[in-house]
Amino acid sequence: MFWSDEIAAYGPESVHEKLIGGGYAEDKHSAGKIADRARGQDGQAVLEEIAKSGSFFLTPEDEDWPAQLDDLKATPIALILKGERELLFDIAHSISIVGTRNPTPYGSRVAADFAASACDRNFAVISGGAYGIDACAHRGALAAEGMTVAVLAGGISRNYPAGHEKLFVEIAETGLLISEVMPQVSALPARFLIRNRLIAALSRGTIVVEAAFRSGSIRTAREASEIFRPVMAVPGPINSPTSEGSHRLITDRCAELVSSIGDVMELVMPLGNG
Repeated sequence: MFWSDEIAAYGPESVHEKLIGGGYAEDKHSAGKIADRARGQDGQAVLEEIAKSGSFFLTPEDEDWPAQLDDLKATPIALILKGERELLFDIAHSISIVGTRNPTPYGSRVAADFAASACDRNFAVISGGAYGIDACAHRGALAAEGMTVAVLAGGISRNYPAGHEKLFVEIAETGLLISEVMPQVSALPARFLIRNRLIAALSRGTIVVEAAFRSGSIRTAREASEIFRPVMAVPGPINSPTSEGSHRLITDRCAELVSSIGDVMELVMPLGNG
């Protein structure tokens, strides 16, 4: 958050000059290491690496920057995307679907059905590209010939998880892959939690389909709640561990119970009126 706050206040060029000039305390926010890396970076080489990956670079100064990301406390400094750039304008009309990496057949079916039904209503579907509910949501959207967006924890060229290489190719053909890091950066555990805020902010609302009590999906839901996006949860069997997190969101009144795409539309459509 520190660096995004600095850039928001002073602009990227001023922060860069101050950083490489030693203007930040060496023991604060790892400024010393970041300054060393910044001094060794060639801006043109960075852009060439992004272009080589078949991606494009997007900053808050671009007119097609998703304005909804500005609601975050820690706004991304920039994004790297793969797919048709024109589709960025469709992201504003989207919902996020997240959940466990180990879904039951019920959860898998519900995620795919919700995604397909959302696309039938001209909504894009956003998720995290992971195994489980994420993959079901992406595939449901693709099956409905709709748009889906995968927000990745690693670089676009790393295909994490590796088993989703074909899925990522399909998403990039009709939708978008989005990353906050360079194409060859690995998907470290901490980056999954960081990227969750993007999934929450990009869409009009977040649906949790099967999630454990402590999980990244619950974190995404709480990120959405913090920026006043509707949070929805699909109920499951009361004795199902994979639905414990979803049920807790509902009982804590952090999420609205939804059992159909009609319920979802009632909650997200008013945000687009006026």
